[in-house]
This record gives sequence, C-alpha cells and structure tokens, in this order.
Amino acid sequence: MDREAEHREAEGLTRRPPVRPAEEDVLDLAGNDYLGLANHRAVTDAAASAARRWGAGAGGSRLVTGTTELHTELEDELAEFCGTESALVFSSGYTANLAMLTALAGRNSLLVSDSHNHASLIDGCRLSRAEVRVVAHLDTRAAEAELAERPHEGLLLTESVFSVDGDTAPLREALRVCRANGAALLVDDAHGLGVLGDGGAGALTAFDMRTAPDVVATVTLSKALGAQGGAVLGPRRVIEHLRQSARTFVFDTGLAPAAAAGALAALRVLWGDPRRCSRVREVAEGLYRELVRRGVPATRPGAAVLGIPAGEANTAVRWAAECLRRGVRVGCFRPPSVPDGSARLRLTARADLPPGRITEVAAVLAATAPEEVLG
Repeated sequence: MDREAEHREAEGLTRRPPVRPAEEDVLDLAGNDYLGLANHRAVTDAAASAARRWGAGAGGSRLVTGTTELHTELEDELAEFCGTESALVFSSGYTANLAMLTALAGRNSLLVSDSHNHASLIDGCRLSRAEVRVVAHLDTRAAEAELAERPHEGLLLTESVFSVDGDTAPLREALRVCRANGAALLVDDAHGLGVLGDGGAGALTAFDMRTAPDVVATVTLSKALGAQGGAVLGPRRVIEHLRQSARTFVFDTGLAPAAAAGALAALRVLWGDPRRCSRVREVAEGLYRELVRRGVPATRPGAAVLGIPAGEANTAVRWAAECLRRGVRVGCFRPPSVPDGSARLRLTARADLPPGRITEVAAVLAATAPEEVLG
C-alpha cells in the first residue's frame, strides 16, 4: 500500500475529496447538476417533506419494506416520461448498471463493450461472468464483427453520451448491428436523460427506441434530476425479470424516500419546463465555441459534457487548481479514469449559466492553460 501511495503521489494521481461547504463563491462546472434542479425549491421541499413523513431511510430492501408509494410513483412517471413500458428504481446509477448486466447476461452470453464505457459498466461485465470483448471507441464495425461470431447470444453495451469527453454514440447504427446478429442493445443513458430528446426524455426518445423490445437503458437520478439513485428502463417483461433476479435490487436497501421524492419533483419540473433541456445544450455549445476561439482544444459536446485534453496528470491537476483559485471549479480526470498520458479537464454545462458567464469561464480556462496544451 505504501509503495502504491508513493507512486500515486509522484504521478499526480492522489485523490483528495474536496470538502464543499453549503454555500461558496465558486462557479461549479465539475458537478452533474445540468439543469440546476438540485437546489430548486420544489425539489428540496419535496425531499424534506418526504424525510419527515417516511423517515431518513427506506428501512429495508425493495422486496421487504424498502418500497414506498414514492418509489412506485417515480417508476411510473419515469417510464411515462421516457416512453418505455416500465422502469425499476435502484439506490444508485452504479447499482442499476450492475443489475442490468448481471441479470441480462450470463456464462453463455457475449458482451461487446465500448472501450470508453464507465467503470460501473466494466464492473458489471466482470460480475456477469459472460465472455467480454472490448472494441475501439464508437467502432460499430468492430462490434458487428464480434457479435457475428456468436449470433443470438450477444449484447452490445455502450453509453449514450460518454462521461469524459461528452461525445455521443451512433445508437441507430448500433441497433442495426444488433438486429442483424440477434443481439440486444444495452445503453447507459446517465448523461442523456434531461439533455437529449424532446423535453429531455433521453437517448431512447432522441433515437426513436422507446418501445424497442430489444433495447434496455439505465439512467441516473443524480445528474440532470439533481437527486440520487438510478433506474433501468425497458420492456415490462425485462423489468420484471430484474425485479426478481437482480442482486442489487433484491439485497440492497431501497433508495431513501427523500431522494425518491426529490427526483420525482425534479422530473415534474422538467416535464413542465422543457426549455431547460434545450438551454443546457445551448450553454454547452456556447462554451465550446468560446474555448475554441481562444485556442483551448475542447471536444465538441454531444450533450452537456465537454472534455479538454491536458496531457500528463500533474499538468491537469495544476490547471484545475488554478481555475479554482480564479473561481471556476472544473473536473480533473486522471488515470485510471482515463489512459496514461491522456488526462483532461471536464466541464459540465448548466442550464442556469448566464451568457456573460460563458465568456468568463472560457477566459479563465484560456488564461490558465499550460503552454503545452495550447501548443
């Protein structure tokens, strides 16, 4: 452990969770509160009321005492909002991904996974005991070749919007590849819900897959909805299968009622104000244009996330620290979250960011950028 700690410190890989006060004079572009709903009065009031009525915790697993009326309301409205037959709520997006993969794949399955998939998807692949083949990022031809070797036994696994650089997957082509080989498509829509599709209904709406019998998606309640938890969305019989067999549903304590109520309230706010969805995309595009204009090599956002290559981990750490010193908090991604030598800063657009502050953020990033980044 000591040797690993010394190596991490020398390479700029030591992580120290920043302790955030309730109020601070910092513009936060590192978190995932895309739509500005985490502190929306309707959301916080709903969470507080639920805690007083139902208690601080769910009190047990979902199949014992952990399912409240709030959980079923949230599941029903999530499914309606996203246009799927059914939904199942979990304590986090991580456990939702583990459930989807371990319950839908097994020893006789082939999982074909994008090389940029999130750690929760990677862990789910490992726990599934399926054969796993990793293909190059967004390479549907490679995925098709792998699926063709095991017709009717494959599942193609991808994020809709990738969490580091914010690029989007070619989901229509992915579904075509799946159907040509009798495979299912599994989509992590954590960064798509609230941002993609009409009114923010997510990737399945954006790519017209809401009622597809061979597509299953996961979402988080902790990003665009500003609360906590996760869910699996898809055909009713798939969701019932998860309810009976997914270990992270059967054996995990249910999502706290306050989080369920907060997510439900946020969903209703979004439903009544779809402009938030288009606004966050406008902000993301505005940030991209302003950064590129100043010579900062940002990736073009497919939704709300922008990545900025920074090279070595120590360079990214220093750059992020200097941005924070100037009042802008950005994400700092280092190995093992990204490959060695490809550290980057990550910005997440916010629907409540005024136009003037877009220019301010870009100016701070450009003024603090290391010479090797600007070239």
